[in-house]
Amino acid sequence: MGLLPKFEFDEKILAQGDEISRKLDQLRLEKFPPDAKKTLRLFPMSEVAHYLGVSPNNLKRLHLEKKGPEPTITGGRRFYTAEQMMELRHYLDKNGRSDAKQYVPFRKPGEKLQVIAVVNFKGGSGKTTTAAHLSQHLALTGHRVLAIDLDPQASLSALHGFQPELDRNPSLYDAIRYDEKRRSVAEVILPTNFPLLKIIPANLELQEYEYDTPLSMQSSNEGKRFYERLGRALEEVEDRFDVVVIDCPPQLGFLTLTALTAATSVLITVHPQMLDLMSMSQFLLMLGNFVRAIREKGATVNIDWLRYLITRYEPMDIPQTQMLGFMQSMLAEEILKNPMLKSTAISDAGLTKQTLYEVERGSFNRDTYDRAIEALDAVNFEVQELIHRAWGRL
Repeated sequence: MGLLPKFEFDEKILAQGDEISRKLDQLRLEKFPPDAKKTLRLFPMSEVAHYLGVSPNNLKRLHLEKKGPEPTITGGRRFYTAEQMMELRHYLDKNGRSDAKQYVPFRKPGEKLQVIAVVNFKGGSGKTTTAAHLSQHLALTGHRVLAIDLDPQASLSALHGFQPELDRNPSLYDAIRYDEKRRSVAEVILPTNFPLLKIIPANLELQEYEYDTPLSMQSSNEGKRFYERLGRALEEVEDRFDVVVIDCPPQLGFLTLTALTAATSVLITVHPQMLDLMSMSQFLLMLGNFVRAIREKGATVNIDWLRYLITRYEPMDIPQTQMLGFMQSMLAEEILKNPMLKSTAISDAGLTKQTLYEVERGSFNRDTYDRAIEALDAVNFEVQELIHRAWGRL
């Protein structure tokens, strides 16, 4: 056997990164022609009724009476766009019975912006998948949502059709940096294929915040109070949104700490295995010490709720079930009642940079799809209820 060929490490990884990026962009152009922007499927009447909280017969009656938007009819079935779902909400809100539920759940005066930080100290816990599906679910159920990708790896951005190294989009760094180049957060918000969902995508420049902050802490009060920067930025646009969902990076750095200080609620994703639980315990201890330290410096941290979401759960896996029982014995009140099941449907959808809310049901084994979407909805409706409780509605 001969010696391994020598190579320059930086040249090799740059070339490989460039090649992967080029291939991914080629796939994107094939998937979302002609302008490489994501579109959104039509929603069948049964699904629309589910997210509006009405019966399919109610929607069918509206159509027969020529009320509300005109659906697309294919094979005798009625389909609506996401924009038409919004129209239906406003129609029902205006013309429904006085005792009917609220179809347009926008924030009312006195109800504060809900900022949900989705966090985990360890990668692979389903954090980005959770943030993406939660954001889209809240948009489908009528909430004005801002998703913030705070992870320089930009997985949440990729799921929404952005490729940072090619698109050259700004990131939150542009709105929280310390120099004269700082921009209004309104300038870095971009639309998505969901009408009620906007996003601040990520890019590698976000990592600069981790380097800039300790330097600024040595020379200015701006740096010493870095944890206030995101909260102040969101004040500029809070009248435009009901909920902000932040996908935090998988480490307890300055980006995560800034997000957690701005948050009104925290959702911690955890895979029910011993190593993941050990990692989470370290995360909680470090976070607790940080919050205590900034409280002593006069910072205000007001968290409406903290919940743990069990992810990638396999009910037939006995060690996982035992670990879940162990966690429930300690954290019973804080663990969401509904776990997120491990599903090939979610991972398969991710292969085409899509979520389960975007793909067609017919693209999968129907039982697999139905189990996954049922688990997703159960989790997301439970979080939605927590949001509404924080507003005093339940």
